[in-house]
Amino acid sequence: MAAIDSNPNISLHIRSNSFPSAPHPLVSQFEEHLNRLKSSDSASSSSSLSHKLSGLQDLQDSSDKLLQLSTTQQVLAKDCSQKWVDELLDGSLRLLDICSTAKDCLMRSKESVYEIQSTIRRRGAEAASTDGAGNYLASRKNVKKAIQKALGNIKGLRNYPIVSSANKENDMLSLLKEAEAATMSTLESLLYFISDPKGQSKRSKWSAISQLMKPKRVACDSQEIGTNEFEKVDAALKSLTSQKHPSTHNFEGDLENLEMCIQDLTIGVECLSRKLIKTRVSLLSIFNN
Repeated sequence: MAAIDSNPNISLHIRSNSFPSAPHPLVSQFEEHLNRLKSSDSASSSSSLSHKLSGLQDLQDSSDKLLQLSTTQQVLAKDCSQKWVDELLDGSLRLLDICSTAKDCLMRSKESVYEIQSTIRRRGAEAASTDGAGNYLASRKNVKKAIQKALGNIKGLRNYPIVSSANKENDMLSLLKEAEAATMSTLESLLYFISDPKGQSKRSKWSAISQLMKPKRVACDSQEIGTNEFEKVDAALKSLTSQKHPSTHNFEGDLENLEMCIQDLTIGVECLSRKLIKTRVSLLSIFNN
């Protein structure tokens, strides 16, 4: 990497006509990860969300590698106004806050699943359909409340003006903001998936564009949204509470599927959070020197 970085003929700039030289290989790698995220299907199922989270980890890895280049550090240190510095650092902190909310909601959901599974094992189906269901649904209500607050904050951020770079040739700033937008979009999808599957139609711009460009998949995506693991357990519990002699055979399978779903998503969010922290530390190091 050092040998590549030291070559003065290789430019970090990728969109400016003023720089005809080839872009740095890491920039091309970054854009490849970004474009793959943009072109992938909307994150309407647990598997698609896990795939998106994995893609975001690759994107953040590329971001941090770019930030380690001396050329990148020189560009940012020289061309970033205080407004840009504040925006980049505030953006990285916002992403970490959203990750924290997602992790907390997944943890609480996991605890609720364990609690109702324990109730079924110890006291049987009838207890699960009364005390167990009540506790689970109460916990779900609190989780949804926390997520709605976070989603409201995300929507509010869209009304804030985005600082524009005065130097059109400095595309590194744009790259970092695109990475932030891609991460925000996927985390928003995750929060909707946990709390309100049918509300995913209100998600970010990229999801809407993806569906418009792929009309044949809209029906399929809608079915996935209507049957995700969280919603299936919610619906099963409501059904159990309305029966005099409930059977938990299928319900226990739904709980196991939800448990695995939560585990996969938690791993993805935790890995992403660590990479976001690493990127933030790199930014702080550049701007504090």
